[in-house]
Amino acid sequence: MLIRHEWIERNAILLLVLVLITVAIGGIVEVIPLFTIETTVEHVKGVRPYSPLELAGRDIYVREGCYLCHSQQIRALKDEVERYGHYSLAAESMYDHPFQWGSKRIGPDLARVGGKYSSEWHYAHLTDPEAVVPESLMPRYAFLAETPLRQDRIAAKMRTLRELGTPYTDDQIAHARDDLVAQATVDTDLDTFRKRWPKAVVVPGNANGPTEMDALVAYLQVLGTMVDFADVSTEQEKQ
Repeated sequence: MLIRHEWIERNAILLLVLVLITVAIGGIVEVIPLFTIETTVEHVKGVRPYSPLELAGRDIYVREGCYLCHSQQIRALKDEVERYGHYSLAAESMYDHPFQWGSKRIGPDLARVGGKYSSEWHYAHLTDPEAVVPESLMPRYAFLAETPLRQDRIAAKMRTLRELGTPYTDDQIAHARDDLVAQATVDTDLDTFRKRWPKAVVVPGNANGPTEMDALVAYLQVLGTMVDFADVSTEQEKQ
């Protein structure tokens, strides 16, 4: 047996193949069960898919590489919780394709940025970061306020995400374009909109229609606002 082991170690190609087979088997044993367990990601009350405007804003967030400087993952460490708020839950990212946890924090974590500042603050910050935060290293994104938001693909995107498991309803998809405009129009009837998208923040917008900055601000304003963490703490105490 020892002789065979030494022979395998001396044969680099065979050793590589056997290592890959071993790792593949181990990976399959660990990963496949996760697709068969419904509670792999525990559902938390309040978490919903992104509204059309938030979804468009998320695409802009990814396109501009915001995740390279901002994480969206608060670790369960005392200093992190004291600075940013309740640690991140897996359920908060269940409708993210892909998730935006990030790997660096050149800027602050954004997992709980929703509602922390007014929408007007976000507009000013994105337009000229140093005017709001003098020590900021963030580049300016004033051009977003001058870039009309594409609206023609939002319903198709929602249908595609539904194929991936995001529970968008036929009603939400049918009214996607109208809801996208409504969330960027303050003086409109929002009762029906809020029934479809609870806790969505209506951003100021302008008379010329939604811009990319409107979408990005809407996305930032929803981060960390869906879950009532008082309920989560109560459930954890019961367990």
